[in-house]
Amino acid sequence: MVIWIVLGVVLFALVVLALAIRPVVARLPRLRRSALALQRRAAEAEALRTAAEELQARAESLQERVAVAQERLTVIKARRGD
Repeated sequence: MVIWIVLGVVLFALVVLALAIRPVVARLPRLRRSALALQRRAAEAEALRTAAEELQARAESLQERVAVAQERLTVIKARRGD
């Protein structure tokens, strides 16, 4: 008799567990699609970050060239007496 009660309790617990897991398992495909979309976005963000860093380096280089050009222009104007 005790064995039947123990088996009934265990079976009831397994049924409750299965009912609790069912909604989670049903959402797994959507969660997987969302995870893949997030991974793609992360890759895109990384590519954009790299491009932004390259653009910033180019802007700094151009800024240095502008500073040199301004210095040369100042020297030329000083020589001309303007």
